[in-house]
Amino acid sequence: MDSKKAKILLCEDDQNLGSVLKNYLELNDFDVTLERDGRLGLAAFQREKFDLCLLDIMMPHMDGFALAEEIRDVDPDIPLFFLSAKTMKEDIIHGYKLGADDYITKPFDPEVLLLKIKAILKRNEETSKEIENKEYTLSTYHFNPKLRELTHNGNTQTLSPKENELLKMLCEHLNDLLPREQALKKIWGSDTYFNGRSMDVYIAKLRKYLKDDDNIEIVNIHGNGFRLVVSGANA
Repeated sequence: MDSKKAKILLCEDDQNLGSVLKNYLELNDFDVTLERDGRLGLAAFQREKFDLCLLDIMMPHMDGFALAEEIRDVDPDIPLFFLSAKTMKEDIIHGYKLGADDYITKPFDPEVLLLKIKAILKRNEETSKEIENKEYTLSTYHFNPKLRELTHNGNTQTLSPKENELLKMLCEHLNDLLPREQALKKIWGSDTYFNGRSMDVYIAKLRKYLKDDDNIEIVNIHGNGFRLVVSGANA
């Protein structure tokens, strides 16, 4: 990793294991937030931005599975590992179905966990760089998210940060559903009624910017989200 320490959310109700693991990861140059139950873990996740989550499953107030569902609603892509004494096949399958990147059964070797964490963060960093530098051809429009520029027939529109993020998410889900809740939580921070109205205004602005090409349409999927539909798109 570069000079900026990767932030890890560790949710573990076993005080000894939690402290040992936190210290071990911090010695290996990670910034670790340790919470003792699922509710506190969710509050920490909503409060701060993390690069990876390590979740125990059997925790008070909210178990690891329920916490993982909440986390996945906000960020479908954040690396997520379960650390669990539950070794039943059904539990492991359930963990992976919730979108876990790994399911590590206790007891485990911290060094192996460390290597897995480093590997997935390195992979994600490389993927992020590719996405960050990606440009989109949307019929007769060209979109450069890094410069926040939307170009059509030689005319360039500079997008606001929120317009840029919203169009980028629509492009990442091109011709597919961008869930309303996902966009609201990622760009606005929460899916409140007022943020929803704000997003509708931004969708209207993007429709206006893209109106000069009949092959492009932002479709409202009532109650679910939006689809950026581009005929013959080359994204």
